[in-house]
Amino acid sequence: MRPWPLALAIALAVGAIGIDRSAAQDYPSRPVTIVIPFPPGGAFDVTGRIIAERMRLALGQPVIIENVGGAAGNIGVARVARAAPDGYTLSYGIWTRMSSMRRSIRSAMTW
Repeated sequence: MRPWPLALAIALAVGAIGIDRSAAQDYPSRPVTIVIPFPPGGAFDVTGRIIAERMRLALGQPVIIENVGGAAGNIGVARVARAAPDGYTLSYGIWTRMSSMRRSIRSAMTW
């Protein structure tokens, strides 16, 4: 029997004791916004509102729907791409639109 697995287990256990649990944050701690890159009343708006209601019940926080139509969905997708990367701004729409925006907004983003 090799002694290193036991030493590794002890080191991991000691390290886990030192983890500060108070640094963990609950998500979400404020309302979540879903941007639908199409005008209200369409299929994405209706299904997005159904999903938002289920998310509200599961998360215990308000889920806001923002319809940002225009430029075939590019304006709404660009709005989400420029939002803070904190998980509070989501997009619901056509994936091809989101992937095609990658090249056009790359110059505006600071990675």
